[in-house]
Amino acid sequence: MMLRTLVVTCSALFLVACQSLYGPPVARPSPQPQSGTPQPQPGTPEPQQPVPTPVPPTPQQTAKEFRLSAASAALVKQSRAQSVKGEYPAAIATLERALRIEPDNPLVWLELGQVNLASRNAPQAESMGRKAVALATGNPGVQSTAWRLVGDALRSRGRDLDATEAYQRAAMASPR
Repeated sequence: MMLRTLVVTCSALFLVACQSLYGPPVARPSPQPQSGTPQPQPGTPEPQQPVPTPVPPTPQQTAKEFRLSAASAALVKQSRAQSVKGEYPAAIATLERALRIEPDNPLVWLELGQVNLASRNAPQAESMGRKAVALATGNPGVQSTAWRLVGDALRSRGRDLDATEAYQRAAMASPR
């Protein structure tokens, strides 16, 4: 019984608080023209106010920065050590843990692509590179690196024409 009373009281207080914050709409009188201001004649168009033109942002303002979290950075460091030892399955598993932490970070996808390329899994490396390209919108440097990974993966599969196209995309995306 006491719990019910408490719930009803809290609900009532909540409703009162909401009504005081978001009370009924107040009708506001329309502004009356001042006597000294000339009024447009009926049927004539109102004078148009100048519309400010937006200034496009410079590339430096729009470049999105990607950084690894502390946990992901530690996992990337660990995977690099595993890769140096040739422990590619362990390095891939470590980077997959980093992906669970930051699935939308293209830097982790790039690392995973590099390990796959080193372990001679070029199709997977290409896939990781393309995923990094898609996630790196707004950062031409990361996109360029991702396209180079795609090019390297394609070249290792003997697809030189496609690799050349990927390298050209890397050059076009490059901020330099």
